[in-house]
Amino acid sequence: MIINMNEKVLRVLEFHKIIASLVDRASSVPGKQLCTELKPSCDMDMITKEQTETADALTRLFQKGSISFSNNKDVRPFLKALEIGSILSAGELLKIANVLECTSRIKAYGRSDKEDSLRDSLSDYFDCLEPLTPLSQEIRRCILSEEEISDDASSNLKHIRRSIGLTNDKIHTQLTSMVNRSYRSYLQDAVITMRDNRYCIPVKSEYKNQVSGIVHDQSSTGSTLFIEPSAVVELNNQLKELSIKEKEEIEVILAGLSVQTADYIDEITVNQNTLTQLDFVFAKAGLAMDQNATKPIFNTEHIIHIRKGRHPLLDKKKVVPIDVNLGRDFDLLIVTGPNTGGKTVSLKTVGLFTLMGQSGLHIPALDRSELSVFKDVFADIGDEQSIEQSLSTFSSHMTNIVSVLNQADADTLCLFDELCAGTDPTEGSALAIAILRFLHDRGIRTMATTHYSELKIFALSTPFVENACQEFNVDTLSPTYRLLIGIPGKSNAFAISSKLGLSDAIIDSAKEEISAENESFEDVLADLEISRKTIENERLEIASYKEEIEKLKHQLTEKQERLEQSKDKILREANEKARDILQEAKDVADETIRNFNKHGSTLSVKEMEQSRQKVRDKISERNEHLVLKSAPQKAAGAKPVKLKLGDSVRILSMGLKGTVSSLPDQRGNLFVQCGIIRSQAKIDDVVLIEDDDITQKLPGRSSSGRMKMSKSATISTEINLLGKTVDEAIASLDKYLDDAYLSHLPNVRIVHGKGTGALRKAVQSYLRKVKYVESFRLGEFGEGDAGVTIAEFKK
Repeated sequence: MIINMNEKVLRVLEFHKIIASLVDRASSVPGKQLCTELKPSCDMDMITKEQTETADALTRLFQKGSISFSNNKDVRPFLKALEIGSILSAGELLKIANVLECTSRIKAYGRSDKEDSLRDSLSDYFDCLEPLTPLSQEIRRCILSEEEISDDASSNLKHIRRSIGLTNDKIHTQLTSMVNRSYRSYLQDAVITMRDNRYCIPVKSEYKNQVSGIVHDQSSTGSTLFIEPSAVVELNNQLKELSIKEKEEIEVILAGLSVQTADYIDEITVNQNTLTQLDFVFAKAGLAMDQNATKPIFNTEHIIHIRKGRHPLLDKKKVVPIDVNLGRDFDLLIVTGPNTGGKTVSLKTVGLFTLMGQSGLHIPALDRSELSVFKDVFADIGDEQSIEQSLSTFSSHMTNIVSVLNQADADTLCLFDELCAGTDPTEGSALAIAILRFLHDRGIRTMATTHYSELKIFALSTPFVENACQEFNVDTLSPTYRLLIGIPGKSNAFAISSKLGLSDAIIDSAKEEISAENESFEDVLADLEISRKTIENERLEIASYKEEIEKLKHQLTEKQERLEQSKDKILREANEKARDILQEAKDVADETIRNFNKHGSTLSVKEMEQSRQKVRDKISERNEHLVLKSAPQKAAGAKPVKLKLGDSVRILSMGLKGTVSSLPDQRGNLFVQCGIIRSQAKIDDVVLIEDDDITQKLPGRSSSGRMKMSKSATISTEINLLGKTVDEAIASLDKYLDDAYLSHLPNVRIVHGKGTGALRKAVQSYLRKVKYVESFRLGEFGEGDAGVTIAEFKK
């Protein structure tokens, strides 16, 4: 249901400028026309549907880029002509072909490479498009341009045009012979020309009797006659007949194409309407992208909660975002502050957001901003002085206010700028309080700006009425344009005057004119402002700490998970290696036993020692593979004089413990009994240990062989690009994506913020070029929304 919104509020809130911006983003004439007809709706289902369509179109723009509907020509008049059996011209048929080709391109754009489970609210629009490719190809085959029909359009046309060509050649041959030979001296110029679509030659008037033929024209001076020689009259007649046949054949071709097109009037009509609707929806999405806007959450409780809202008609790089609450804890908001401090902009932002949201447009604010559905919006903003009606500014405003009070109810939103200004302050403040109380008693959501101090007291003393102010920096004598809810605005007249050089004597004299009660009230406001700034700074600091703690907690959790995964992998590989070692040891032992049983006592001691040495060599070789090399330990080496038989030692290179079974020889070699194995070691490779030290570290777990974790144990699943320029961000992102992909991460989270959208566009443009990125999307609710991009890697 479309609201019959009063035209005045649309004009006052400058809704027509939003519509103009929307029209600029539509690419077809029917789409632009649909944009100009956009009006707010009060049907919750329709609003939800249109907001969802805008959001889905915005997602497609981010994922697939922009799409043009410029070839969606308005062919509805041509279709009506076909309904009554008319024959369309070549240009009209080409426009229908343009629409069909546009339909094919848009349908391909809407086709998803994913499963049908990823369908959105626009999928049905794309599904109902019928490109009718054979028809568009047939039109293109027959018609080359609005002025030219193809020779291949029909065999008869091709034959006629071949005959025309041959006849032309014959005429030119005869006329060329005349011009260059027999009639050369009679001619004004040796050229062949056309008059009345017949070939002629320019003959000097004095020789007209020398050239037999038909005179078709003469020059302005009469000195030249354009004569069709008798020899080519018959050929010119044939050429004329062929031209008539050509036109008749073209009519037949156009009639045939018109009949073919008439069979698909319903399909073409559906295509036209669908393309127009999609152009309209993508225009809304394009506007949202340019404004960095988000989808608002609508409610029926008349609650407004705008988070960091930016007036859509101001420069998004300069405008200061505001937070506005209305309807949850209070239904009346009174805003005070200095002139040019942003009060009117805040007022218009609330009203314009309401109109935009109810029109299916996204609003330039943070996600999860809330709006409500109002059946009408009333605004008394600006100087409405009427000279024609002899009304003063106050009278004009009061006329508007009376009209608002007569029409407003609980389902409307009322906005007043400088309520009851322009008259005696005492009476004006009393009237303003009475008007606001009238609206408040009826539960009408109202936002008003004022300079009256009495309204601040009214807000402080009345339940469900709240103060707000536009912050002002006294030091710089300039407003900050921030809207502070819950704090009444303090008058800065004395401070500003003092900063501008007004003498202290005059200021002190002025202060004496203020009652003690008013002065005390201003002091309370000053104290409140100091307390507010202190609390806000502390809040920001706490929020920063919380964010940092959450980030560290997240990183610690990820690191712990990777460590657990690495631990399991190391243990599994160690068990596999141990199994291989045991199997090899068993094989060697089995072979040794077989040899001993086979040879028995015939086996010499030397051969047995050689076999044992082979076993020791294999053990040493295996230990060298298992032990990770590192810097030699700085443990105290055992001297030969300190060792004695039975001492407990550790062989550093093997990571094994045992007891000394022989003293070192002259080369420093000794034997150590390690369980059932007697190993030879160098004196420099053993250290003394305590007998009760029975804890044996696994190979590869000593301090000298600590394994390095792979990059996947330390690489984060998120990169923060906030605060960086586009070039810096892309350079950091390039290295980070390489590391993340090599670490086998399935996806990563790229934090680029919302801001102007330039960094987000640059990041997503770069992701399209990265070959190992499977896909990317904006964050969803809880993931960071439009402030982050989630990139999925190819598997």
